[in-house]
Amino acid sequence: MQKRRVVVTGVGVVSPNGIGINSFINAIKEQKSGIRKQDILAELGFSCQIAGLPDISSIDLNNYFSLVEQRGLNSTGLIYGVIAGLDAIRSSSLNTEKYDPELGIIFGTGSLGIEKFSESIRQIDNKQVRRLGSTSVLQTMSSGVAAFLSGKIKAGNMVTSNSSACATGSEALLMGFKHIQSGSAKRMLVGSTSDSGPYIWGGFDALRILPHQYNDRPKEASRPMDANASGFVPSSGAGALVLEDLESALERGAKIYAEVLGGFQNSGGQVNGGSMTAPNPGAVISCIQQSLVNAELHAKDIDLINGHLTATKMDALEVRNWKKALGVSAENFPQIQSLKGMIGHALAACGSIELVSCVLQLKHQFVFGNLNLNEVHSDITNEISTNKIPTSTLENSHLNHLIKASFGFGDVNVCLVLRKY
Repeated sequence: MQKRRVVVTGVGVVSPNGIGINSFINAIKEQKSGIRKQDILAELGFSCQIAGLPDISSIDLNNYFSLVEQRGLNSTGLIYGVIAGLDAIRSSSLNTEKYDPELGIIFGTGSLGIEKFSESIRQIDNKQVRRLGSTSVLQTMSSGVAAFLSGKIKAGNMVTSNSSACATGSEALLMGFKHIQSGSAKRMLVGSTSDSGPYIWGGFDALRILPHQYNDRPKEASRPMDANASGFVPSSGAGALVLEDLESALERGAKIYAEVLGGFQNSGGQVNGGSMTAPNPGAVISCIQQSLVNAELHAKDIDLINGHLTATKMDALEVRNWKKALGVSAENFPQIQSLKGMIGHALAACGSIELVSCVLQLKHQFVFGNLNLNEVHSDITNEISTNKIPTSTLENSHLNHLIKASFGFGDVNVCLVLRKY
């Protein structure tokens, strides 16, 4: 059976530096930082007192939630995911007025509703269990976003949630791609979300892997590939994409943002240098190479790498792994970038937000520059030429093929290959 071609026909995003496609595309072109000082982190004694927090204060929630649904709504991850998901559906112009057995959802998260959990625990401890409200379960179950969205868009195909740490968003897209490619659905809404706040970020602060030197200079703190990188800046948000069978998209005259060619997912098994927090280089290299095989491309076809690149000591190792996987010279290495210089590390949401940036770059033919890259780490310049690491936005970039990877806690890897349509 011939494999179906899969394209992206809708996108939605809630990012620390922009909410909605127009705001987000302007922000990444202009290299706008969404990282700010968070007073609550200072009050709670965090070493790192900065974070990327989406500003939803100007968003009219009535466009996403009914008045009843807004009662007791205290789950940032759910809010972000629903906004991104519905925006993606609306941008795709899909008709969701009727039950659609060909439309499914895969929307991932690391955890959901930590604020609601905290609120509920206090109420239960105070013997106020009947005050929990009718939505406390929805706001805190891992599949809450997928379940909520399915009712909004009448999705009748596979509706589920996935969770693979920082690889969650990329994994969701790969799962949706395979589901359509196999003929099991014609349309899939895929994405991921992450809660905001100290209850999410506290564990990372305890691990001493967040930068504390930039509390008074938050916009300078996230420095992927830089010699002075000192840890990742925590953030949050959500990204969503509508994947569609090409034949279906053409039949209804849909706007096409990009084509998904293939991908691969594996685990390093926490051996050969891999651990809960570090990658097994051999598995990373294999993941990249197999994604190219599945996409039926060669390394020389790749124009741009959108890396995981978190602004930690692992950045140099990641670049080395890319170099080995692609088997190209320093001068023939593709352009490479990281969105995390602008928005920090959005944890379970990072892959989907970064995939939205990838799709927009392919559609509008630009390459955003790496923010805060003042001096490339010497271990990276030993591998590739600095002219392959743009520090400002490149317009009219003639992008054809882009490869994107996400690597997560637990030594898990996902790699995806996209093409300009």
